[in-house]
Amino acid sequence: MYKPLAEKRWVDGKAWPRDFVQTLGFPIVFSGIRIPNQTKTTAVMDVEPRKSVPPLVDFQKHLKNEMLKVLHLEGDQTRCIVTLPTGGGKTRVAVESFIEWMHVRFSEQKYMIWIAQSSELCEQAIQCISDMWQDKEYPESLRIYRYFSGKEVELGDLTGGAVVANIQQIIARLKKGDPVLKEILQNCGAMIIDEAHHAAAPSYKQLISYAKELCGDELFPVCGLTATPGRSQGQTENLVGEFEAYLIKPELPDYPEYAENPIRYFRDEGYLATPIHIIHESGQDYEVRDEDLDEGKDLNRHFLKKLADDPRRNQEIINRLLTIPEGKPTLVYACTVEHAEFLSAVMNSLGRKSASISADTSKGLRQIYIDSFKRGEIDFLFNYGVLTTGFDAPNTDHIVITRPTTSEILYEQIIGRGLRGERFGGTETCTVIDFSDNIKRLGKPLAYTRFESFWGGRRSVEGGF
Repeated sequence: MYKPLAEKRWVDGKAWPRDFVQTLGFPIVFSGIRIPNQTKTTAVMDVEPRKSVPPLVDFQKHLKNEMLKVLHLEGDQTRCIVTLPTGGGKTRVAVESFIEWMHVRFSEQKYMIWIAQSSELCEQAIQCISDMWQDKEYPESLRIYRYFSGKEVELGDLTGGAVVANIQQIIARLKKGDPVLKEILQNCGAMIIDEAHHAAAPSYKQLISYAKELCGDELFPVCGLTATPGRSQGQTENLVGEFEAYLIKPELPDYPEYAENPIRYFRDEGYLATPIHIIHESGQDYEVRDEDLDEGKDLNRHFLKKLADDPRRNQEIINRLLTIPEGKPTLVYACTVEHAEFLSAVMNSLGRKSASISADTSKGLRQIYIDSFKRGEIDFLFNYGVLTTGFDAPNTDHIVITRPTTSEILYEQIIGRGLRGERFGGTETCTVIDFSDNIKRLGKPLAYTRFESFWGGRRSVEGGF
């Protein structure tokens, strides 16, 4: 076998060299690094300037220091849950902490795995990781892998770096026995789970169990991120218990009013916008049957379509939207995709610049609409289910919710799109308008009714037209 082995073609980073060094028990780096083909060039190239990000504020510095303390522990002790209200910069704090800790490990071809729930959240994480890496001015480059939306990563591409993934694609590849996933997990330096309230789901338990099979019980550090402005402390403690983790939360001034309502501190300091809640009562009656509820007892698409097809209700929505002054960027959450498109078309016909985004909207067109909205060129941005997470438009002045929901998490994610305060480039206040109907025989109450303390008394009720 000596001669055939000697004559076997060796290409750095390809399958044969990797198999050879792994069979002999050498570090995978001995197989070489595959250099991407750079022969294709363009006539025009823009050179990006060094990116500079604003420094962390005091409460963010505290969170970062606490995260680094946990990262330097060993075994199961390296688990934590970081809780921070939406708009408080939890992604930024986590990225800065983990990049600082992982920097040396990246050079050892280790991986930082960032798990998010949607492609929007994944792209947001990639942008933040890229910005922070450039801001730190590290001399070497950082490779980022898109492990979501069906994108393929090959073994030859792996040289360490940041892996941004969604849990659905990870589990699908786990079931297929994907060698890329195995390689990443075996050489993982740390894992971050965004929207960690999902971490108790079977899919995450399956992932952690598989990682332990590969790496042993003393697993790499795992950190969960969650925003909890509308949830009780008891729910947060349950999550921490499920995660067997340290709870890391902001350190606030020792005042009774902040102990009772931590969010008040962030509003008083201008980090979060103060919400003004308006309940718009339509006066319409709707009967809810068992088939109108999904397994989680939230209103399903069948019932939401019934609302979307109601001409009188749609007339009320249009009339209410027309009362919002021009130049007040407004996000509208519709009942269905078709509902969002219909409302957008009507508002455009009435002279109010609007656009509608759905899961089928191309990435390029979606970015054009979002950028126009951020610049104030579009007054209304309509959507159904796509602008709940991973969407950042600090200038959002109004949020109009035409779709009722019993899900606290969904509702919290929706209103979180307008909570960025002036000190973080947002607004002083954000008006949230909930369309309220008389829904009969509904088991769980609608989500907004369980946010009484969150509004801080700034709530009013108005009747229909």
